[in-house]
Amino acid sequence: MSEVSMVAILIVAIYLISSIKVLREYERGVIFRLGRVLPDPKGPGIILVFAPIDRIVRISLRIETLEVPPQDVVTHDNVTVKVNAVVFFRVVDPKLAVLEVSNFLFATSQLAQTTLRSVLGEVDLDELLSNREKLNARLQTILDRHTAGWGVKVTMVEVKQVDLPDSMVRAIARQAEAERERRAKVIHAEGEFMAAERLAQAAQVIARQPVAIQLRYLQTLVEIGSEKNTTVVFPLPIDIFQGFMTAMNRDGGTPVQVQAPESPGSV
Repeated sequence: MSEVSMVAILIVAIYLISSIKVLREYERGVIFRLGRVLPDPKGPGIILVFAPIDRIVRISLRIETLEVPPQDVVTHDNVTVKVNAVVFFRVVDPKLAVLEVSNFLFATSQLAQTTLRSVLGEVDLDELLSNREKLNARLQTILDRHTAGWGVKVTMVEVKQVDLPDSMVRAIARQAEAERERRAKVIHAEGEFMAAERLAQAAQVIARQPVAIQLRYLQTLVEIGSEKNTTVVFPLPIDIFQGFMTAMNRDGGTPVQVQAPESPGSV
């Protein structure tokens, strides 16, 4: 065999070896043969790409994470906030991802930014802060509908952070404080109402058994004495003077009248 034949065989062997491509499990290869795309993407495993007739474009089928940079959003109630988000998507059709868009990563990023501004600009600040799940689902639906023609599937969108102006943060803090005070007053009023009902029931019981008030007096003295207090309070019922008042009326004396003290501010 001549040297020319050996060189030709060596060149053909090197060409065949260089034509062997290995695609990972998560990769697919879109093959262009003489400028025309083959019907089905290749891979995974070993494939042959005969350059320069064939040209391969590798596409990953794994989920991509795209962070949307902070966007200046004016909400429906005219509050300016900065909002950023995270978009999770993957390629489901490698052929469309190559043919329909020049760079599906960049296109998805730009679409996510414009969609974030337009959707959040239609809601109020309270809805933006409280209904995150509803807004995330709406953003995911809109993005998925627009990227379906690119062979891209948007799996999830999450609003990551909402930055409020300092004046709005203080206003929200005052609102929360006022709401807490309102709840505290309502709870206090309900407690007073329940206590008044119990006191009314206790008064009815004591009215049926007058000796019960004397037992309460004694119980109060026990509670005062248990605290090692030097002050001794001895309750003296007004009814004890009833006998003296009756005796003075019989003797012709002036009855003792007990008047209620005048209210402050009366003349």
